[in-house]
Amino acid sequence: MHPAPAPLPTAITSKRREPPVRTTYLVVGTGWRAEPYLRLAAMLPDRFGVTGIVAHSEASQERARRDWGVAVHADLDEALAAERPDFVVLSVPWPVTPDLVRTLVARGIPVLTETPPAPDLAGLHALWADVGASGLVQVAEQYALMPLDAARLALVDEGVIGTPSSVLVSSTHLYHAVAMMRSYLRVGADAPVEVVGRSYPGTLVNPLTPAGWTYDEEPHLAANLLAWLDFGDGRLGRYDFTDNQWWNPLRPDHLLVRGSAGEIADTTVVHLADATTPVTSSLQRVTTGVGMDYQGLDLTHLTFEGRVVWRNAFQGGRLTDDDLGVAVLLDRTGAWVRDGGDGPYPLREACQDHAVGMAIEQAVATGEVIRVERQPWA
Repeated sequence: MHPAPAPLPTAITSKRREPPVRTTYLVVGTGWRAEPYLRLAAMLPDRFGVTGIVAHSEASQERARRDWGVAVHADLDEALAAERPDFVVLSVPWPVTPDLVRTLVARGIPVLTETPPAPDLAGLHALWADVGASGLVQVAEQYALMPLDAARLALVDEGVIGTPSSVLVSSTHLYHAVAMMRSYLRVGADAPVEVVGRSYPGTLVNPLTPAGWTYDEEPHLAANLLAWLDFGDGRLGRYDFTDNQWWNPLRPDHLLVRGSAGEIADTTVVHLADATTPVTSSLQRVTTGVGMDYQGLDLTHLTFEGRVVWRNAFQGGRLTDDDLGVAVLLDRTGAWVRDGGDGPYPLREACQDHAVGMAIEQAVATGEVIRVERQPWA
C-alpha cells in the first residue's frame, strides 16, 4: 500500500490565498480544435465552466451530449438564451469564422476565436474594418503561454541574454511561428516585414500522424520549408518547418533566441555572470509523481539557476504542456472580460501574424522577396 502523501509545510498551508475566479464560456463547434476547451472544463471545474455547446448536425449533437455531458444546442440564439457566458469560443471552419465573429460582436458579446480569424488577407481587412474597433475579439494563440516558452520569455524579459536580435522557430507552422518570433523579438503588430522563403524536398520516416502510429518505417517525401523574416531594426526571424512536424517524433521542437549578451538554445542558456564570466546553465522542469513521490504526475514549476521562473497555476490538473497553454489563455481571456485591458492575444495581433504567415507561403511559392507593409490594424 502506498503511504499517504505528506502534509504541506505549515508555511504554505497557513498562507491565505484568494480563491480563483471561475471563467465560463460557450463553445461553438465540436471538431478536434474544440476539445481542449471542453476537456479543461471537465478537468478543472473550479476554474472553467462550459455553459453549452452549439452543434448543427444531429450526429454532432448526439456525440457532444455523450462525450461531454453539458447542454447541447442547435443554434447560437438558443444557447445564449439558456445561459449567458463570459465569452464565446468559436471553433468552426475558417470560412464560417468571420461572420460568426461579426454576429457576436454586433450583440456586444466577447469572442475567443480559433486561428486564423479569417482565411485570407482580404478577409482579414474586411473583418478588421467591421469589428476591429469593438475591442471584443481575442484569438486562441497558446504557444507562447506553454510552460517552456513562458519560462524562456521570462528570461528574455529579464534581460538575461541582453537585447534579442534573432530567433529560430522549428516547432509549429506559419502564423503560430510568426507569433512566437514577435514575442521573443518584442516586435509589435505595426512593423513592416520582408520575407524570403524556400522549400527543399527530402525524405523522412513518418511513424506518427493524427490518425495514430503508421507502423511504416519507410522514408517518404517530406518538404522542409525555410524562411527568413526581417522585422527591421536588426531583428531577424528564422522559420524551419518539416511536413507533419507537429506529430513526427523524428523532428522534435527547437528554438534558438540570440541576444546581445547570450542565447537560449532549447533549454540551454548561455549568458554573462559578470564582465569576464560567461556561464552555461539550463532550464529545469520540476515534476511530482516521479520515483517515490506519490503526489501524482504533474508539472509544478521551471527553474533557472536555482530560482523559479515559471509556476503552474493549475497544479493538480495533471495537464499536458499544450493544455496548460490553453488554460492560461482561457484564464486571461476571462480576466480580460472582467477587468478590461488588451487581453492575451487581440485580433490585431492575430491579423498581423496570419498576414506574415501567408507571406511565407507566397515567398516559398514564388521565390521572390515578399514585403508585408503596414496594415490597417497597425
